[in-house]
Amino acid sequence: MNNVVAIVGRPNVGKSTLFNRLIGEKKSIIDDISGVTRDRLYGNANWNGKTFLVVDTGGLVPDSEDVFEAAIRDQVQLAIEEAAVIIFVTDVTTGITDLDFEVANMLRRKEKNVFLVVNKVDNAKRVLDVAEFWSLGLDTPYPVSSISGSGTGELLDEIVKKLPEEEPDERNIPKFAIIGQPNVGKSSLTNALLGEERNIVTDQAGTTRDSIHSVFNKFGKEVLLIDTAGIRKKSRVHENLEFYSVLRAIRAIEEADVCIAMIDAVDFIENQDVRLVWLAHKRHKGVVVVVNKWDLAKKETNTARDMEKAIKERLAPFSDVPVVFTSVTEKQRILKVIDTALEVFERRQQVISTSTLNKVMLKAIERKKPPSYRGLHIKIKYVTQIRAAYPIFAFFCNYPRYVSDSYKHYLENQLRKNFDFKGVPISIFFRDK
Repeated sequence: MNNVVAIVGRPNVGKSTLFNRLIGEKKSIIDDISGVTRDRLYGNANWNGKTFLVVDTGGLVPDSEDVFEAAIRDQVQLAIEEAAVIIFVTDVTTGITDLDFEVANMLRRKEKNVFLVVNKVDNAKRVLDVAEFWSLGLDTPYPVSSISGSGTGELLDEIVKKLPEEEPDERNIPKFAIIGQPNVGKSSLTNALLGEERNIVTDQAGTTRDSIHSVFNKFGKEVLLIDTAGIRKKSRVHENLEFYSVLRAIRAIEEADVCIAMIDAVDFIENQDVRLVWLAHKRHKGVVVVVNKWDLAKKETNTARDMEKAIKERLAPFSDVPVVFTSVTEKQRILKVIDTALEVFERRQQVISTSTLNKVMLKAIERKKPPSYRGLHIKIKYVTQIRAAYPIFAFFCNYPRYVSDSYKHYLENQLRKNFDFKGVPISIFFRDK
């Protein structure tokens, strides 16, 4: 299901401020200098019961000879291709510019749901100035003030109406998304497991155009494999390749129960790999790290144990993940990937009885009591697991708002120490007793 909303527009119109407003946190760097958003940012938004992904792109400057601006234009083109809804942001204080007309022309050629947003409308005079933006030919302009939030509720009401409805999947089998950077061996792994050339495999990054679903049914195990799409060959800049693959991976992550994150043993774990694992973690999916091309690694300088330790250090604090070393071309340990992912799937579904939880966790709390807050002594009386698709634990206490993050990490570590949640993100909430 495509639930991606992309924010596009020329530089310095307030896209990052709107992005922060939609996702409800200050995640994007904001500055008056155009072009500050050099990296794409991704965040979850929730409105009227619908959760969707918001993508903040860099400022768009069509036909610029500046290499940086040309790269931004490519990023936006990729966002347009992948998004279900596009928010085109303009600035009421500057009026319509030639660049706005160019962007509008680009968007009109796409059969997409486009919302024209006129930003910085924060007084009555500026409300009247919005009428000018009808000339862009993009249907109703939405006047908003990203800083104050004025008008964003009406905008979100209309956006969620255009997002596709979630279709229930009839196949009641575990779903594993194979994610990773281009050319790391995702399609090769799928082919090796299925024993057929289901996916085209070349050494050209980006051969896989769309996510491919395949059922693995061997040795009494049945799972759905989702081979995430790489990047189209036409992409020219590595940053854009990365952006495209992240967008495709996100859509596969949303669908999966467990994510098989493949990394290259020769290149080791890169920032992009860490980002993908954390995207899966934030969406409460199980994670298995697969180190491919192990046969090509320099083992005299990197033993499996050393590399596993280094990988977990890079993924910290979510370091309680299984790591499998494979060579897909040599078909070494590829079935272990499925077995490990199934183990993570089972752990993600496990339910711990309330009596067992309290017996174990209250002892851990007694050993290390929560730190007091401004003279308030926090007492945790009871813990229970909430039934959900992933492990959620509710701790009942007298001052739930004042439990520190460090103590929350302590409780998570105790849960992991006493119950096997390897590869599974845990959510902890504190509630009033």
